Amino acid sequence: MAYRWTNDLTQADITPKAAYLNRRQILAGTIGLGAIGLAGRANAQELEANTLEEITSYNNFYEFGTGKSDPAQNAHQLVTSPWSIKVDGMVDNPGDYALDDLLAGLSVEDRLYRFRCVEAWSMVIPWNGIELADILNKVGVQSGAKYVAFETVVQPENMIGVQRRVLDFPYVEGLRLDEAMHPLTIMATGLYDEPLANQNGAPIRLVVPWKYGFKSIKSIVRITLTDKEPPISWNVANPREYGFYSNVNPEVDHPRWSQASERRIGGGLFAARQDTLMFNGYPEVASLYDGMDLSVEF
Repeated sequence: MAYRWTNDLTQADITPKAAYLNRRQILAGTIGLGAIGLAGRANAQELEANTLEEITSYNNFYEFGTGKSDPAQNAHQLVTSPWSIKVDGMVDNPGDYALDDLLAGLSVEDRLYRFRCVEAWSMVIPWNGIELADILNKVGVQSGAKYVAFETVVQPENMIGVQRRVLDFPYVEGLRLDEAMHPLTIMATGLYDEPLANQNGAPIRLVVPWKYGFKSIKSIVRITLTDKEPPISWNVANPREYGFYSNVNPEVDHPRWSQASERRIGGGLFAARQDTLMFNGYPEVASLYDGMDLSVEF
């Protein structure tokens, strides 16, 4: 069962709403009037959100092209309404759910998270979303389920990357069930209190802040509960470089570059690289991997 995130902050920690929307400094764990607690409070004074422009203009979304600006240029063609998600596999209540019906009655929370790309760049993003555990509990996870698989929409007529077959689409991702049920794992529906831009994975995407960004699959149309580890797109395409777990780990390099440091987007031309934190600065997930060799099960 999932447990709710508990807040250790006070009213004095809350960032005023006007400052939040004006993109001034936002401290970790101090989002919105509800003061909902966030993870990664270490180095809180240094955790400042990227601007909306930075977050929406520098993306990986290969369905819309491989360049960082391609999604912003091309994703306007994505059709996001109506939207439904197929929930199947080892669940009590499978079905094709209209997005509003699937999320009805669940609480949208504000989460300021570090975002670390496997390409060694990073951002800090103020997401609005729902704990994935709440959605899974709503549909009813059966006792034998061990993994959750996800699938991105395919709209060939609207996705230039699909037309060019830059990957084997649809894009698929997966988590172990305990990872999916962890309270840090959310399904984001917005950022900066605005609906997700298409290039950021509208209308709903996964966010797993302790893993490299490609694990946080965008524009989800299917969620499957299974007892077997699901194949995932990048691992299938290149298993030497992209493992199933893909936890942020400064001690395990990508075969073609170091993961010990990262370039913060928006830091300026002469900004120094930052040291990468184990699990991207979320040590509370470390117990999920007790007994595992993360250099082998990467």
